[in-house]
Amino acid sequence: MSITLTDQDKSTLRTAAYGAVTLMSAADAAGKPHKVATEGSIALASATGLVGHVLAEKTRDINLNGKSVAAIADHVLPALTAAMSLLKKQDPAEADNFRGTVLIAIEAAARTHLGRPSPTMADMTRKITEALDAA
Repeated sequence: MSITLTDQDKSTLRTAAYGAVTLMSAADAAGKPHKVATEGSIALASATGLVGHVLAEKTRDINLNGKSVAAIADHVLPALTAAMSLLKKQDPAEADNFRGTVLIAIEAAARTHLGRPSPTMADMTRKITEALDAA
């Protein structure tokens, strides 16, 4: 199945994916947020398929501005749901690829800690997963 993504659609996908990593990094502000961001970003850079191509594009359209975690979440969580919705309409397999890519990225971000992730990171993981599944 051929997928047609507008520039806005691609921006939504990038904002959603990199925003999820940003939220995980913010959730670990007292720990190692730079390692969280690095591990999550490496996972996103390893994506394949259409999602991998979209995430690999060098652009300046990723909007992660916000003065608080809540402000960033207000933008990113709906973007995750929107990305899943638009991909499901055009190619359910690519929607699954996007979901899997984001989940791998947040899992990689969370594993920077030995043992279990902090309650804050676990809660952010839950919120991101719920946003992906809301579509």
